[in-house]
Amino acid sequence: MRALLARDRRPAEERADRLVLVAHELAVDAASWRIVVDDLIAALGTSTAGAPARSPRRAPGGLADWVTELRELARDPAEMRHWSTVAERRARGTEARTSAHVLRSIDTADTAEAALAETRDAAPAGVVPEAALVGMPDAGSVGVGRTGFVLPEGATERITQGLAQRLALTVGQVLTGVFALALARWQHADDVGFDVRSDPRNGHPGLRRHVGRLTDVHPIHLTLDRGLTTLGQLAAVAGPLAAAAGQAPGGAGFGACREWSPDPLLRTALRELAPAQACLTLHGPDELLPHAAHPVPGDRTDDSNNDSNNDSSNDSSNDGNNDSTRHRPPHRLQACAHIADGKLHIGLDWLSDPAEGITDTTVAALGELLREVLRELAEASDAPIPSVFRATPQQVELYLGGDGQPGTGRHVEQVVWVWHGPLDLERFTAAWQSVFDCETVLRTAFTGGPEPQLMVHSRVAPEITRRVHRGDDWSPLLEHDRLRGFDLRCPGALRLTLLETDGSHRPSTPASPIRIVLTYHRALLDNWSAHILLREFYRAYLAGGSLSGGERRPDLRDYAAWIAAQDLETSRAFWERAAPPDTAASRPGRSARGTAALTGVGRARLRLTPAETIRLALWAGRWGIAESTVLQAVWAMLIYRASNATGPAPVCFAVTAPGRGIPLDGAARMLGPLRNALPMSVDVDPAGTVPNLLRQLRDRALDMAAYEWVPVGWFRAHEQEEPGVGHADTVIVFEDLPHPVKGLEAELAAHGIKAEFPGTVPARSVLPIGLLAHHDSAGRLVLTRVHDRDVLDEEAAAELLVQSATLLRELPSRTGETTTIAEILSLLEGRTVPRMTEPPEPGRGAPLVSLRAARRESAGTICLVPPPGTTATCYDLLSRAYTGSDELLVLTTDADGARSALAAHGTGRHLLLGGFSGAGALACDIARRIAADGGPRAKVVVAGVSADDQERARELARALKNAGMQNAGTNP
Repeated sequence: MRALLARDRRPAEERADRLVLVAHELAVDAASWRIVVDDLIAALGTSTAGAPARSPRRAPGGLADWVTELRELARDPAEMRHWSTVAERRARGTEARTSAHVLRSIDTADTAEAALAETRDAAPAGVVPEAALVGMPDAGSVGVGRTGFVLPEGATERITQGLAQRLALTVGQVLTGVFALALARWQHADDVGFDVRSDPRNGHPGLRRHVGRLTDVHPIHLTLDRGLTTLGQLAAVAGPLAAAAGQAPGGAGFGACREWSPDPLLRTALRELAPAQACLTLHGPDELLPHAAHPVPGDRTDDSNNDSNNDSSNDSSNDGNNDSTRHRPPHRLQACAHIADGKLHIGLDWLSDPAEGITDTTVAALGELLREVLRELAEASDAPIPSVFRATPQQVELYLGGDGQPGTGRHVEQVVWVWHGPLDLERFTAAWQSVFDCETVLRTAFTGGPEPQLMVHSRVAPEITRRVHRGDDWSPLLEHDRLRGFDLRCPGALRLTLLETDGSHRPSTPASPIRIVLTYHRALLDNWSAHILLREFYRAYLAGGSLSGGERRPDLRDYAAWIAAQDLETSRAFWERAAPPDTAASRPGRSARGTAALTGVGRARLRLTPAETIRLALWAGRWGIAESTVLQAVWAMLIYRASNATGPAPVCFAVTAPGRGIPLDGAARMLGPLRNALPMSVDVDPAGTVPNLLRQLRDRALDMAAYEWVPVGWFRAHEQEEPGVGHADTVIVFEDLPHPVKGLEAELAAHGIKAEFPGTVPARSVLPIGLLAHHDSAGRLVLTRVHDRDVLDEEAAAELLVQSATLLRELPSRTGETTTIAEILSLLEGRTVPRMTEPPEPGRGAPLVSLRAARRESAGTICLVPPPGTTATCYDLLSRAYTGSDELLVLTTDADGARSALAAHGTGRHLLLGGFSGAGALACDIARRIAADGGPRAKVVVAGVSADDQERARELARALKNAGMQNAGTNP
């Protein structure tokens, strides 16, 4: 940067000195100019004669952290997949684009002149944001044009505030959508591609006052439905707009993947991606220059084209000739958007290129189309958004609460099955696309906001991923998939992963069995729905990849309308009467101090034999009850046993109801999150008989059946319980699901295909323990335990599962009309009552979570620091990968909390701070604070940059072990 001070030497008039600042475009961007000018004005204001100006305060250095985050993001499979898809769509769009499509009926001489005149009359040249002029060619140059207009304040507010909030989009995303709509009309196309330049500073606090070139372009490609209204079109692309920039602010993930992706093919594809014809620049609020500063218009030097991503136009050479070929800029058409004084300012800059359809006439037409789209949206801003309907209370609670967000692993369920025989991937994809086209729930997303709604999108492509895995342990892959979760603002809360073992599958030759994982979010689907979808897929696959007929009805819209028409007072009165008493026992284990040795979710499975299952079913039938009631009785007795009660006492737990027994035609096969968890309570008397307990549970279930559709949130309010169902700490799920290929086996066999369904990997719910039961294909009763490992350790969970199965096996042969509960519980004499730790209070999680206890007295302590944006569960795989004897802790607080927590933990062991890439800054800060307090010097170890979770855990484990061996015995 350099400065030129021009003194005004006129003696007779008021002097007007000028200070010109010149900087290379690689050193500053539009936001940097505002920071530089503000600091310069502040510094000059402090200067006096003979005294130098005070330097401005130093800005916090967030660039290093930002670069680290981008390097990690470049390895993220989802981010890589996103930009790969955008690049493929851009490449196809570039091949199909012709300049003839740019012309439209408005493109006549008279109409164009009128449009140009209207644009000039609407706003003088000064309305174009001054920030937009920085680095732009001079409008007076040959072949260069510039125009702009201002939207009135009222219309601006309706679009950028009201409409943006209703669509759950940012202002920048709405304006991107507006530009896409106008560009699609201009090009007479459904698919539009353009570039967007934006600033990541607003999304990253550490960069707010960073001076440098951070703005960059990223490609956008959207598919619009011209059959919809303007508002409908914008609503239909709300999901793609929300995801268009990837996971980093300002679309910075595009540049990160372009430079640092581990996939060389992706790096090459992104680097060779041709610039779009048009570029939209979204100016932030800090990019407008102060009133005392103005940009200097003028020609750019030839160096301006050195940056291939530069969105500035370069006009003719210095001799005045219009040499557009020699000085061809990346974008011939540039639009900019900025809000100032409550009004939306739109600017258009272009370099004439008739071969590309860029002329004064056609750009005037685009400007008029932008006005038209904005006017239509402003007029329709209060109109109902098409295909939007109210979410049920439990959906709203799940969406607004943190439990349903990506990274928690909660409410994400998986159905795993094995495909034997040839698999035609093209037909497989087409079949799922047909299912998505027919099932509105798969194209439904949340609109966001304080009162989220559901919106059906016009078309959504299924996410299908192929991965090669040669190991025997599939659990880490499934866990990573669950933790990835779903962005519920985007449609398609279902995805598929094909896990192959040979990586060379061909449709025409025999192949190794393929394990397929169907992952879905319970905010939009339940397990019953997933199995119906599987059946629909197989029907489509056998039909060549398509389903006959249109959308399924009834769907979630009909269900929501049916619920809205019900009388809530009757159901509320019932649940008030049925609410468990405050003294009801709810835990199948006895309280224990301390914390469990692990974090995350534990799962265990146990099967009864076919003979045991048949005997249980026959015995239950003789008492006039279902097997599910027997399981509930067993659970009630185990809770009672753990309560230490000696006389009659109430117990409670939650049970699930399918939610489809409602008087709505077609509800049995309706797709959606209809399954509800309902509170069940019963009095257990050790002197009472088992048949009497069974009858109590059966009668309560029959009473609840009339209200199984009532969402949990509707009766939780008067109980004032958060979270869970009433006072319950556990939930029982018993459901036999529709078989996906029943009746289709012969037709599949004719194609050499066989489907094997091992079962469902249940989701982690808000309750710490879940007991799930179903019958497998061999007719066996399968019990699955899902539990939070910070409440119940693996040994206690296994014991609880064994005791449940023991009672189920023994009840048919040992129970008569007079058999007491005490007699049945005596069968468990000699078996321990499982120990359960108290979960942390909501919002008061322990600052240190024990991942694994020390294996010997002289072992050290390793405190693992999660990288920004991750949870403590990111280190779950490390407990197995790390072979050392040290204690493993996971930090869940900031540096201040870590210092006090580690001091309170005080074991006297040598301390090591470690973590995956990205955790280094916080770990070093903690180490400095501990040393400043007179504590031991803690070594910091950061490792694990692999994209594969298991390999990343192994990398960190090796580094920690090596550091621990060097560190052992050196600290007091």
